[in-house]
Amino acid sequence: MSDKIDIERYFRPSKLPVLNNRNIKMEIFDNYYGDETSEIPTLPAYLFKTPEETIINYYSVLREAANSDEEKSAGCGTIGEAKAPYPIAYHFLSSKYQEKLSFKEYLKIFENILHINLIKFQEVPVYGDPDAMRYFVEFETIEGSEKGVAYFAYYYAFVDIVKEGTQYKISNIDLYPENYLCAPYHGWNYIAEEVVDIKYGEWCSLVKMRIPTQHVGFTKNIYFRGTDGNYYMIQFYQLTNGMDIEIAQYRRRRNGKWELIELDPRECIEK
Repeated sequence: MSDKIDIERYFRPSKLPVLNNRNIKMEIFDNYYGDETSEIPTLPAYLFKTPEETIINYYSVLREAANSDEEKSAGCGTIGEAKAPYPIAYHFLSSKYQEKLSFKEYLKIFENILHINLIKFQEVPVYGDPDAMRYFVEFETIEGSEKGVAYFAYYYAFVDIVKEGTQYKISNIDLYPENYLCAPYHGWNYIAEEVVDIKYGEWCSLVKMRIPTQHVGFTKNIYFRGTDGNYYMIQFYQLTNGMDIEIAQYRRRRNGKWELIELDPRECIEK
């Protein structure tokens, strides 16, 4: 496809920048196009030199992959690179993750996903393991339908990274589809401020005074003074569908620094 054509206007409705825009086709795809996973040798080390590089390169490989469903289609025949990228992408997984997830099971995850644009990407804290690395990602996809027309769908995921030798590999992915009907009809648990007021306020009687929200990009920090005299910050990420999802909880120390804590408001109503 000609570089002079603005193909982005065909691929996506959102105006957020595409993050998985690495052009690695000439270096990787042309060498291993159509190979089975067992036939692909060790991929270039530069693809895995940092956790961030691993994730960006992983989704760049998958961007034009298309795992078509026999009963669903976009109505225009072969899409992108078809299934050729999947064996390459599978090699971004750690050896232990591959032991748990066969290539056949891995391919099933992408059934009816015909295009992927990574639009949000941020490291998040991991509870209980200070050495673990976890990243929040959000991406938009084009998917087929039984009517033979394509539609857009959004997903968010938490991607875990481990160091395997000198390279960073993906050790787990927890994937969640986004819903565009629930939030308007079931409001409070999708809105960060109301989540804090209800879960930490009404349920746990911990909120004495909530401080105005700090909203930067897709991050929302909700601060409040606790009934125990401490100051708290509950961090949320805002999805493309407008839903706020809780990421982490912090309590301010006497020295002014925020420490990661773990609170479960459900325990307050179970007592």
